[in-house]
Amino acid sequence: MATVGLPEMKKFNYCDELAAGSVASGGGLGMIMPPSVVLIVYGILTEQSIGKLFMAGILPALLVTILFIIAITIWCFFMPEQGPRGEKFSWRERLKSLSGMGETLTVFALVMGGLFFGLFTPTEAAAVGVMGVLAVSMLRRQISWERFVDALYETLKTSCMVMMLVAGATVFGKFLAVTRIPYDIASWIGGFDLPPLAILSMVVMVYFIGGCFMDSLALVMLTVPIFFPLILGLGYDPIWFGIIIVMVTEMGVITPPVGINVYVVYGVARSLPGGGMALESIFRGIAPFMIAVLLGTIILAIFPQIILVLPNMMY
Repeated sequence: MATVGLPEMKKFNYCDELAAGSVASGGGLGMIMPPSVVLIVYGILTEQSIGKLFMAGILPALLVTILFIIAITIWCFFMPEQGPRGEKFSWRERLKSLSGMGETLTVFALVMGGLFFGLFTPTEAAAVGVMGVLAVSMLRRQISWERFVDALYETLKTSCMVMMLVAGATVFGKFLAVTRIPYDIASWIGGFDLPPLAILSMVVMVYFIGGCFMDSLALVMLTVPIFFPLILGLGYDPIWFGIIIVMVTEMGVITPPVGINVYVVYGVARSLPGGGMALESIFRGIAPFMIAVLLGTIILAIFPQIILVLPNMMY
C-alpha cells in the first residue's frame, strides 16, 4: 500500500508525517480484519473457532478505522497546510467513481456473508474468495498465465511459512505443557492477590512492551500458551481476549525501536522518485494513530459486546 499511497499523497502536497503515518498505521489493520494470520495462529494455539475470531475482528477493525479518520480530520483541521484540500466533486461524481469497486465489494460480501450465515467454513470461504477474484481478473482481462503462476508461487511461499510457524508453535506449546512453565508463570501472576482487571492490565502491558521489540506473530506464539490458562481462570472470554491482544500488538508494529511497518514505509519511500523520508518524520507521524489505537483498545475493554456481538449472532 505504501507504493500506491505515498506517491498519491505526495502528489497532492501532503506532509511526510501525515502521508507516512497514515500508511504505516493503516497497515496494522490487517492484523485485526479477517483474514488475519495472527488470528488464525491464535485460534489454532487456543483451539478456538477461527470463524468466531474472524467475525469478532470486523467491528473492532471498523472502530479503529473510524478513529483513524477522526485523527486525520483533527490533524488537518488544526494544520490544514499539512493535508491540503483536494478538488471538490459532486456526490454524483463520487458515487460514480465507486463503480470500479463493484466486483471487489461483491467478492467481499460473498465471502463474509457466507461465513456469517454459516454457508461455508473459513477454509471454504478462502476458496470462494480465490475463485471470485480469479473470475473478476479474467473478466477484466487483467491476468495472464505468467501472472497466474507468480500468484501461485507467492501463495505457496506464504502457505509454507504459515505452516512452519504453526508447526513450530504447536511443538513449543507441547514443550511448555510438559515443563509446566505456563502454569507456573500464571500461578505467579495470579498469586499477587489483585483484582482480575489489574492482572489483565499486567498481561496487556507485557504484550505492549513485547510488541515494541518482537514481531507480532512471534510474540503471540510465544506468550499465548503462557497467559491463556490464566485468562480463562480469571473468567474472561477467550474470543474477546484474542482481539484485545491483537489490538495491543498492533501498536507494536508502529512503535520504536522495532516498528516493522515504519521501516517498511521508510524503505518504500527511499525507492520512490523524489527522494525518501526521514525516519524521525515517520515516527512523529504515527503518534496520533497510536492514540487512536489506544483509545479503541480502551473502548473495546469497557464494552466487550462490540467484539462479541457478531460471533454471538453467528453461533
